[in-house]
Amino acid sequence: MSILETKELSHDFKGLWALRNVGLQVKEGERHAIIGPNGAGKTTLFNVITGTYVPSKGNVFFKGNDVTKAKPNEMVRLGMGRSFQITSTFSRLTAFENIRMAVLSKRGIRFNLFKQVDKMNDVTEETDAILKRINLDGERDIPASALSYGKSRSLEISMALATDPDIVMLDEPTAGMSRDETHTAVELVRRLTEGKTTVIIEHDMDVVFSLADRITVLHHGEILAVGTPGEIEKNQEVKDAYLGEMEV
Repeated sequence: MSILETKELSHDFKGLWALRNVGLQVKEGERHAIIGPNGAGKTTLFNVITGTYVPSKGNVFFKGNDVTKAKPNEMVRLGMGRSFQITSTFSRLTAFENIRMAVLSKRGIRFNLFKQVDKMNDVTEETDAILKRINLDGERDIPASALSYGKSRSLEISMALATDPDIVMLDEPTAGMSRDETHTAVELVRRLTEGKTTVIIEHDMDVVFSLADRITVLHHGEILAVGTPGEIEKNQEVKDAYLGEMEV
């Protein structure tokens, strides 16, 4: 059963078509990667699905409902979590306070009650448990801006998952990381998304093949191929698309 689906989804920027009739299907409980050469339309597709852009044509369905015109905050309330290609934590808040923001959001507690949240022991306990699970309990009271890049990205991914969404959208979760940081991030994503529907944009093919159950390949805004990692790895059209990018 598909938890997320797009039908004939298209989007243009002043006559430049970034997406053309994209029919994406993400099954409930799977990790689904979206890959493609630079300029293939991957982030545009994410932005349309999550409500940042309204498509020029076509529809987005989430949990069987048409959410084509839903805004990002509405998508969050419907059960969609997202991390961004550029780290988007609250830099002046500590690691603890960042995760607590996500926990409060999940519980529907308005942020203007911040003066009282220190008295909410259950919120504190849940937040500390998440920090321990992602190995950031040692940096509990450090501002996000002072964390290493890899730990900052881990914090952001965990914030997206701390809201307990029905589906989490991860945009380049390992972008800019060292090899060691990438390995740590992959293991974190694997642990935190176990049994949870996950959609990942990622350039690192080692990351894609180690995490994804299925892969959709975009090329020039259209779906070129869909399949398991093994099927995609052997697909000649996919190889030609990536070779074409390398030759530019």
